[in-house]
Amino acid sequence: MSDKVILAYSGGLDTSVAIKWIKEKYDMDVIAVMIDVGNEKNITVVKQKALKVGAVKSIVIDAKEAFINDYAFPALQADAMYEDIYPLATALSRPLMAKLLVGVAREEGASAIAHGCTGKGNDQVRLDVGINTLAPDLKIIAPAREWGMTREETIAYAEKNNIPVPITVASPYSIDECLWGKAIECGVLEDPWVEPPDDAYTWTKSPDNAPDKPEYIEIEFEKGIPTAVNGRKMDGISLVTFLNELAGMHGVGRIDHIEDRLVGIKSREIYEAPAALVLVQAHKSLQTMTLSKNQLNFKQMVTLKYSDLVYNGLWFSGLRQDLTAYIKSTQRFVSGTVRLKLFKGSSVVVGRKSPFSLYSYNLATYDKGDEFDQSASPGFIHLWGLPSKTQAQLQKLNQD
Repeated sequence: MSDKVILAYSGGLDTSVAIKWIKEKYDMDVIAVMIDVGNEKNITVVKQKALKVGAVKSIVIDAKEAFINDYAFPALQADAMYEDIYPLATALSRPLMAKLLVGVAREEGASAIAHGCTGKGNDQVRLDVGINTLAPDLKIIAPAREWGMTREETIAYAEKNNIPVPITVASPYSIDECLWGKAIECGVLEDPWVEPPDDAYTWTKSPDNAPDKPEYIEIEFEKGIPTAVNGRKMDGISLVTFLNELAGMHGVGRIDHIEDRLVGIKSREIYEAPAALVLVQAHKSLQTMTLSKNQLNFKQMVTLKYSDLVYNGLWFSGLRQDLTAYIKSTQRFVSGTVRLKLFKGSSVVVGRKSPFSLYSYNLATYDKGDEFDQSASPGFIHLWGLPSKTQAQLQKLNQD
């Protein structure tokens, strides 16, 4: 009896080719596991495709709820944005996938886990590190890292072996989707001087073709978690799906980024993340009203480190868990409503309110009702500037 290998299956080019390649190279029975984090609309078709290509078993796991509630929303509470641009959609789905793949491997008695990641990408690190952390005894097979075929050669291999793939040499985009965002790579996108063609985007309208009238939306948060849009309560999946469609219709959510990959190269990355970008923007705005200056300043440092850990595949590290505990504490009073204006590719916060707001109208206003004691300012300024004044006088810092 052949050994079993659990293949993280997407139905795309590399993982479809991998089924036959693994059988040829390793003589192992492939169990295809498709983990649905909002990436696939034709579940039945993809499941059957794996069997047709040669998998001995095809399994589908609906992980959308776990992905949103246990990965995406905690990252939202952290305001996680790699290099302050990318909302970590793919990066957040990989530790969940690693966890679920290990679970299936245990249930099926498999000796290895395989994935379709290349040797130039970040996902190989995220999956390998996650699997090795959770199950160091399992072997990891990465065909696209081993077979040495170019993109065109892989397509030719698929055609030679009657493996259907949703990709051609003329349209060679590599796409990864989840509810939190979509990543598009390869083809003409590899030239950072070339504007992404319209056909690269499927979630967002071109701002040129977006509605000519702005749309206002109100997002409600409870302890940093979005719970309603325009007064309508929604579960996490429904809320993110709704915002992806609404913001995408207004051309909001496109990202064109020169990104520093973990493997040491710069890469031109195209993303679509309408819901994630709008929610992070709204969440950060609400925090400016409900967190103190010191909390905000320190949280920015935590956000940077948290984002790097997630991007670099260290979700299961002790430090990421420690930072999550701190972040959760900061969200105790991040409740309220944020109003945004969506128009022609832009999303702008135009209002926010909270029962825990630290903003005081009576202290901020210059009109009637002003309670700020301006007579206290001279003494405050004297004491605040005293160290600088003393140092400048004694050390002649002003000589330059």
